[in-house]
Amino acid sequence: MEYSVSIEDVFAAAARLDGIVKRTPVVSAEGIDEIAGRQVLMKCENLQHIGAFKFRGATNAVIMLGDAAEKGVCTHSSGNHAQALSMAAKNRGVDAYIVMPKTAPRVKVLGVKDQGAELTFCEPTLAARESTAGEIIDRTGAALVHPYDNPDVIAGQGTAALEFFQQAGELDAIVSPVGGGGLMSGTSVTIRAVTPDARIFGAEPAGADDAARSLEAGEFLPQTGPDTICDGLLTSMGEHTWPIIRDHLETIIRVTDEQVVEAMRLILDNLGMVVEPSGAVSLAAVLTPEFKELKGIDRVGVILSGGNVDSLPF
Repeated sequence: MEYSVSIEDVFAAAARLDGIVKRTPVVSAEGIDEIAGRQVLMKCENLQHIGAFKFRGATNAVIMLGDAAEKGVCTHSSGNHAQALSMAAKNRGVDAYIVMPKTAPRVKVLGVKDQGAELTFCEPTLAARESTAGEIIDRTGAALVHPYDNPDVIAGQGTAALEFFQQAGELDAIVSPVGGGGLMSGTSVTIRAVTPDARIFGAEPAGADDAARSLEAGEFLPQTGPDTICDGLLTSMGEHTWPIIRDHLETIIRVTDEQVVEAMRLILDNLGMVVEPSGAVSLAAVLTPEFKELKGIDRVGVILSGGNVDSLPF
């Protein structure tokens, strides 16, 4: 099946982003390996610019807009993409117009303000986010850069997995969080091309498990009433991300908020790093009994997607 993003798009994005994004480290910890029962290699996108992988996709998309970005760029986001697009726009020398739900974490709001973007708050619903962004675009002529359902964003996010493979070599499996699916779909395209035998898993909070339910049903099921501390994983997948996720993931592992908090604690205790709940969900999945029972996985790669959190929940 033809998808909106190919491995050639990811390679091109990697060349475009060279020297702009950080080549984040891959780390491991004996204590975590012992609990997991296998080697766990973690890609630290919590150490990326603005503290999340989102800078990759936002920067690639802003570059690819060309002259269409001259009147500015606009997005709606709960936080990390908002910060990422603000920084990408600043680097490009154009205005950024950001719509955030009024419930967005303070650290992410401050991150947007620090980049000099124009910030507008709205009610914490997708309809409110989209309508507010539409009004701003009508007023300013800014170009919309969707948080995840944009092929250039997806290709940029796929560069994290490409780096992971270059740094760690072949993995038996890789686990990535699923929210809107930008990182997960970019990861899937990349891993399937560069290491075809690797198994691909998603990780999702049980209180926002639309992707898991969709994969089980074989059809897209939208997010309804999410309830989780993983504020970056509250959105539904999109028309570009869902087909890739549907066709490439073996399964999506659900985790409780308590398991996410324990994964955050383990990362802090073993590596001295703060990772936000959405960023720790992949490690939480690897530590579940469900994943531990899987055979033939000696080396598993985990993407720690972000580190922006107001306060630790423990």
